[in-house]
Formats: sequence, C-alpha cells, structure tokens
Amino acid sequence: MGDSMWETLFHRMAKRLLVTGTLKITYPDGTTKTYGDGTAPRAAMAVRDKAALKAIYVNPEMGFGEGYMEGTVTTDDLLGLMQLIQRNYKTETMPGFAKFVYKARYYVRDFAMRNNADTSKNNVAHHYDISDDLYRLFLDEDMQYSCAYFASPEMSLEEAQAAKKAHIGRKLCIEPGMRVLDIGCGWGGLSMTLARDFGAQVTGVTLSENQFATAQQRVKEAGLTDRIELRLQDYRTITDPFDRIVSVGMLEHVGSPHFADYFSKVGELLSPDGLALIHTIGRSSPPVPQSPWLNKYIFPGGYVPSLSELAVPIENAWMYLNDIEILRLHYAMTLRHWLARFEDNLDTVRAMHDDRFIRMWRFYLIACIMTFEEQELGVFQIQLSHKNNVVPITRDYLYDSPRAHQQAAE
Repeated sequence: MGDSMWETLFHRMAKRLLVTGTLKITYPDGTTKTYGDGTAPRAAMAVRDKAALKAIYVNPEMGFGEGYMEGTVTTDDLLGLMQLIQRNYKTETMPGFAKFVYKARYYVRDFAMRNNADTSKNNVAHHYDISDDLYRLFLDEDMQYSCAYFASPEMSLEEAQAAKKAHIGRKLCIEPGMRVLDIGCGWGGLSMTLARDFGAQVTGVTLSENQFATAQQRVKEAGLTDRIELRLQDYRTITDPFDRIVSVGMLEHVGSPHFADYFSKVGELLSPDGLALIHTIGRSSPPVPQSPWLNKYIFPGGYVPSLSELAVPIENAWMYLNDIEILRLHYAMTLRHWLARFEDNLDTVRAMHDDRFIRMWRFYLIACIMTFEEQELGVFQIQLSHKNNVVPITRDYLYDSPRAHQQAAE
C-alpha cells in the first residue's frame, strides 16, 4: 500500500473511533483534521512519520506507545490525550486487522505466559532491577510500589501507603509471634511493618536481586534481623508452613496459566488455622489480553486477571473466600502522585536515562492512570482461609478499634 492509502485508512479509523470529545490530529504533511463531536475533553496530537500512521492502524496500542517513545507521535498534553482515547477506545470499533490481532493475543495468552522459574526471574529483573535510584525519585519514603489506601483524598502519598500497610495488617489478624510469609516482598516495607507494628516473624521472598539487597540493608538498619528473614527465592519452592500469608502486587506477574498453581501453593503453605490476604490489580469485566506495549516494555509476562479467572482456582484450592474488598480509584490516585514526583525530578532522571526512556516511563504512568480512571480496573484484596471462623463475621474489626484508628492515622 502507498503512503496515501495508509493516511486514508488512518483517517477512517479515527472517524470511527473518536465519537466523544474532540481530537485534532496533525498529519505528516502538515494538514490538520478534527475528530469527535466537538465537546470536551479536547486534545491534540501530531503524527510526524508516515510509518507511525501505519503502525497505529495495524496495532493501535503498540503503534501509539512506540510512536510516543520514539518521538514520531507528539502531544503537549499526554494525560488529556490518553483520557480522550480511553473514553473512546472500544474493541468493536478497531480496524478489522487490528481486531484480529487483539483477539489472537487473547487466545494465545496461556502459551505466551508460561512463566517458569527462569522466565519469572528474567521478567522481574526487566522491571525491578533497573535502578533503585529511579524508584526512590517517585515512590514514598518506604518504597511501596503498589496501590496506596486513601482514607481521604487529602492524604499524602506517605500517609496513604502507611494506611495501606495498616489496613492489610488488620485484615491478617496477626498475633505476636505468628509466622508470616510475604510473597513478593519488594523492598521490604510491608515485612518491616508486620514485624515491627504487629509482632510477626516474617519471611519475605523476592526474585529481584536489587530489591533483595536493598531490603536486607533496610531490615538491618531497622534492627529487625531477628524478626525478618529475607530470601531470594521463587515462592513455588517454599515448603515451610505459615500462620499468615500476604502477597501484594505479585499475582499480576504470575501469568494466567499459573493461577491454579499459585492458589494451590498458598493453600498448601497455609496452616489449618491460617489466613491469607492477596492484594492484586483486577478487572471488573470479562478477560481481555494484556496491553502488548506494557508486556514488551514494562511488565513482560504480566497479566491482570478478571475476578472470574480467579474464582475457579481459589475454589479448587479448597479455601474459604472470606472477603473481597475492591479499592476503586485508589490506584489512580497513587499513580498521580508518582507521576507528579517523576515530573518534578526530570533533571535527575535525565542524568540517569535518555529522553526515550523518560517518554516510555511517562507513557507507562499516564496510561495506567487513565486505565484505572476510565476503564474497569481496580484492586482486589482477597481474604482466604481453610476454616470459616478465622476472622470476625463483619468488617467492624478493621475500623472500630483504637488500634485501627491509630494505625490508619500513622
């Protein structure tokens, strides 16, 4: 096909896709066309390269993301542009070929996400072993790289992350001396909270060498080496029994073919009177394939499950489903804090990475913000046990105790 044909196809796609709001697109030849119904939200973009037009038409998510990274797709307001796109993005309005690719990715996902021990370690290293210095620039002081808990929108990021850890601690109903397994312990912040504030004996496991080294140092500096054991270990190889199991932001890395293995292992490691809390991004819609751009550049092997995909593995692991709390918009608020801190520290980031990386990271944060605000994503907190009398029969214990109020305010 000639360049004029791709421009024609792109124009037709834009007319079909953009029905709400207003988008001005400047084409490679300098012409500008306006799409939508003329209402807010309004945004503008320029496609500088004819090859980018073709790439976006053939694979919209990948083409748009890569175009922005490479500078062949530009905008003065990526946040506003992504909001407009998310509000209009529907599978049924994609071009025929793009729709075929989208559906094909869904049907081959189990084959593509067979995350064995080596693959899992490489996937984790791709994202988490780039540099702790980068994460320190935009995370809270405790380096919590997961959804915070905003009891009120006015909370600072530090306050909301402390509230998240306290909320999880209360859900685990920990008594002093209990053995707690933290699957995917990251930089050790939650493990330290459970050991220091709840009296637990914590074993934290991670596959990230950077996170492992940093967590060890933090535990040592906090004087908690007698209460916390950290391991550079795949959770599938653990054999110790535990009174409590917690996993925050790790299930998204398991991959859809391994959900049964994951919950089976949790059930195997959990003591008869034990309690588990699984905190994961989740989808309140039928299953869809993961974004190809996110899979390639940010989270290889990652997958956000729908609740329907988790129900059967949990049932087959023969655990009671005590409670599911869905945190709506909390992650969008968390990500907005991260984005603001990232942008405030651009000079420091630029000393470590090139402009292409900066555009990639900005695209990642903004795409996630808009997905949580405009699509069906939330955060599931799933509470599991082998017995149905391990936790109180109402949620009052999470809020109506002096300790709960004190920890929420810390």
